[in-house]
Amino acid sequence: EVQLVESGGGLVQPGGSLRLSCATSGFTFGSYEMRWVRQTPGGGPEWLSTSTTGGRATYYAASVKGRFTISRDNAKNTLYLQMDHLKPEDTAVYYCATQVGGVKYKGLGTQVTVSS
Repeated sequence: EVQLVESGGGLVQPGGSLRLSCATSGFTFGSYEMRWVRQTPGGGPEWLSTSTTGGRATYYAASVKGRFTISRDNAKNTLYLQMDHLKPEDTAVYYCATQVGGVKYKGLGTQVTVSS
C-alpha cells in the first residue's frame, strides 16, 4: 500500500524558513517522480516542484523558484521541501504526491501558516 506522510509544517513569520518532509512507503521511492503541491481554502491545487526519478532533475513553479528547494533521500524513502523567505501568500496546506501504476497518490498534508 502506497503511503505518503507529510510533516514539518507550522506557524512562521514572514521571511522565515521551514523544512517539510514526506515519508513514503509501499513503493520503490527512488524509481518514481515526486512532487510538492499546495492548496488554499477555496483554491485549487498549485504545483510547486518536481523531483524526477532518482533526483536527476528538479523543476519549480515561478512563484517559489529561488526560495524553495526540493530534495530527496532515496535511502530513507523521504522527500523534502526547504522553504526560505516565506511570504504570507505561501500559507496553505502542503502535500507531497506521486503516481504509481497509473494511480495518483498524495498524503494528508501539513499546514503552513506565514503570519506575523
